[in-house]
Amino acid sequence: MKLNYNVTLTLILLTLMLGAGYMSSRLGFAVGHEAIEGVSQPDARPTSKIKNRKAASAQQGALVLLKEEDILNTVKARIEGKGKNAKPEKPQPQNKELPQEKPAQKPQAAKENYQPGFPITSRNQKVTLDVVSAGYSGGALLIKVNLKNEGDKTVRFLYSFLDVTDDQGRALSANTEGLPTELTANGKTFSGTMSIPTALLDDVNKLSMTLTDYPDQKLRLQVSDIPVKK
Repeated sequence: MKLNYNVTLTLILLTLMLGAGYMSSRLGFAVGHEAIEGVSQPDARPTSKIKNRKAASAQQGALVLLKEEDILNTVKARIEGKGKNAKPEKPQPQNKELPQEKPAQKPQAAKENYQPGFPITSRNQKVTLDVVSAGYSGGALLIKVNLKNEGDKTVRFLYSFLDVTDDQGRALSANTEGLPTELTANGKTFSGTMSIPTALLDDVNKLSMTLTDYPDQKLRLQVSDIPVKK
């Protein structure tokens, strides 16, 4: 009796296991089928790819042909100003004089602003020396001058012969920069700078300078009372 009971229990367990396995397989199949639903295998045939490429090329390269008559009408309408975007022209009054434009006025040259007491000018034999300004910068007095020759021959200068004195009669050394050694007779203005060390001008209020031509020394340009007070 006990043997029959064990056999029966074993059969029942096997039956339950088989049933559970069957149900698990069915459930797995259903879930997998639902997951891959709508997924199709890619078409790997080379002939299909060629056909698809040709069809796409044909669509991209398709041209829209316009009628020749429509093109001519559109061009003609644009030339005559009667296109779609053309605005109706306003009638122009006849026999009406147009306002005359006033001649453009030439701009006036700006006047140069000089320091008080400047410029100081000396002129001899159609050669002009202008002292334009004087100011201190970088430990030196800078005197800006202009030279111009309106004569008929070139004038030569040797600036080592430049004579500079203060208001007490003392001679001072000055360096020149930018001034020509030959002043041509073309009426052109040449600008340059004379510099004097500040240490030599502690108690100086005014300067004088004299410049002569070289080597004849017949031309004499003399400027006095140049204000240099600090």
